[in-house]
Amino acid sequence: MEKFNRITFDPTVMAGQACIRGMRITVSLILNLLANGQSEAEIVEEYPEIEIEDIQQSLRYAAWLATESIYLPSIGSTA
Repeated sequence: MEKFNRITFDPTVMAGQACIRGMRITVSLILNLLANGQSEAEIVEEYPEIEIEDIQQSLRYAAWLATESIYLPSIGSTA
């Protein structure tokens, strides 16, 4: 597993969602902003406590999650 030292999980912060360095800024917020066209610079301007490396690690974390394998039963299987 890749080391994600900027991604934290704390049940008392944002209900345990993946957050940036223990702050109340979730990885999903960062990903949504990027997906909706905001640049890294715009995100840092809007959220000055965020660093470029936080954004880059959020993307790497999402990519790591997307490598998850899902095994579906074969079509016509009687399982």
